[in-house]
Amino acid sequence: MSPAAIKVPPKSTSKISDAAILAYMRQKGEKARAAARHVARADTGQKNAALFALADILKAEARTILQANAQDMLAGRAAKLDAAMLDRLQLNEDRIAAMADGVIQIANLSDPVGEMTDLKLRPSGIQVGKMRVPLGVVGIIYESRPNVTADAAALCLKSGNAAILRGGSEAVHSNLAIARCIERALSDSRLPPETVQVLDITDRRTVGFMVGMPEFVDVVIPRGGKSLVAAVSESAKVPVIKHLDGICHVFIDRDADREKAIPIAVNAKTQRYGTCNTMETLLVDQPVADKVLPELGRIYSEHGVELRGCERTRRILPDARPATEDDWRTEYLAPILSIRVVDGVDDAIAHIAKYGSKHTDSIVTENLSRARKFLREVDSSSVMVNASTRFADGYEYGLGAEIGISTDKFHARGPVGLEGLTSQKWVVLGDGHVR
Repeated sequence: MSPAAIKVPPKSTSKISDAAILAYMRQKGEKARAAARHVARADTGQKNAALFALADILKAEARTILQANAQDMLAGRAAKLDAAMLDRLQLNEDRIAAMADGVIQIANLSDPVGEMTDLKLRPSGIQVGKMRVPLGVVGIIYESRPNVTADAAALCLKSGNAAILRGGSEAVHSNLAIARCIERALSDSRLPPETVQVLDITDRRTVGFMVGMPEFVDVVIPRGGKSLVAAVSESAKVPVIKHLDGICHVFIDRDADREKAIPIAVNAKTQRYGTCNTMETLLVDQPVADKVLPELGRIYSEHGVELRGCERTRRILPDARPATEDDWRTEYLAPILSIRVVDGVDDAIAHIAKYGSKHTDSIVTENLSRARKFLREVDSSSVMVNASTRFADGYEYGLGAEIGISTDKFHARGPVGLEGLTSQKWVVLGDGHVR
């Protein structure tokens, strides 16, 4: 069943039996495994040709994609999806152009597959090193964001992997419109169209079957709400690359440049509310709190941001609501911000260690020793100095796009790009050597 053949709306899949969905998923898995062997052998030129074709098709089909997205937005509003989810769901001409640009950027990146590193000559005469190889079949489960369909397809293709993509029912029309573009690009480049398969059944049972098929799926990447990621992690029989939430902090140090601190603190919160790299807690060093918080309070008010502060914050910003213990642990994904006045960099680091999610944290300071201390001691996948947390993104990091963000410490950490979608195997070069 191709993406173009979708006829069943998500709500009607409840009539499909478990056995039928299992058979459907196994069929997808078998096709993905066969395609993975093919794309792993594809050379860089063939993969890049498919990516450049995809970028052109996305731009050419922008109107069709927007029409499909309008259907999803209409249904989303009718279903009373919250503002953050609607923001992630919505496409426009600029977002489609960015999607195509991301595909081109991935095409222009070095191909990691087959790269050999760390070759060393051993006393026995053999050479030992490592080679980068594809993971195989990557299962990706995501909600709302239709751009993930193109990003995931491009990253998996360039890294020599096959992909099974399961988007949310709220974005089904958008995802399938993009899927048709991907299928065309693959076929035009003589690669198996099954290299990237977008599920045309959005029933939640597909997730359970996908994460329970280690014979077909090598790794799963869930992108969505904390409950989705937690459920996938708990039930998966295959490795999971994930982050549960994004409780990101900006710490304004006593030696911060006020001309840098104000724009960074505003941008980190207000540039977009519904993203995992948006600041949720602002930490301000006590000696400068009364110098920066009044102006920040005024600007946040202009943006309609609700403030929740500690006792010392509320002495300066009396209109702020009292912050509770839960506020420090909450990823709002909304125009709400927690603010705490702290006693120096050690206090800020301790707060982040207790309440943070190991996603992204930033310090604003002109003090080099404190900047280095923050970089060294904050245990997050991205740690920044004098920059907005909104830069924690695969595109901004030069990865072309990202398949997700990992806050785990094994294999991949932070935005996961091409290298994160490969593994390494040992290679030994000899010339008739025996032991």
